[in-house]
Amino acid sequence: MPLSEHEQRMLEQIENALYAEDPKFASNVRSRRFGGSTARRRLQAAVMFIVGLVLLIGGLVVDVMIGGFPIISLVGFLVMFGAGLMALWGSRSGPATGAAAAGSTPRGSSGREPRQGRKFSERMEERFNRRFEEE
Repeated sequence: MPLSEHEQRMLEQIENALYAEDPKFASNVRSRRFGGSTARRRLQAAVMFIVGLVLLIGGLVVDVMIGGFPIISLVGFLVMFGAGLMALWGSRSGPATGAAAAGSTPRGSSGREPRQGRKFSERMEERFNRRFEEE
């Protein structure tokens, strides 16, 4: 279900406040975001997973043992594991949408800037409380 305009503005405001408060953490989180893989990256990961599966099963059939352990099967498992990580942490094509807004001032629905002397969590708590007082 897509977000409403109000929810998108609130999300942008939260992201911008996070960038303003701790830009190093925000850029670190943005670079490690899950689910950012493209269709090409997913296809590569799927092919890599199938190759790993073939190695895993083929290692048992070929029966190449080093120290009593099927080494080809181990390599196959590692390839499959790498394919899973590749699918999860796939690179994004192009800059993230929040990167351009990182240096800009956060904008709310009323266009006001947040008070600089207070913490992000305090501002969010105040907004949450204000919502219930209005109802």
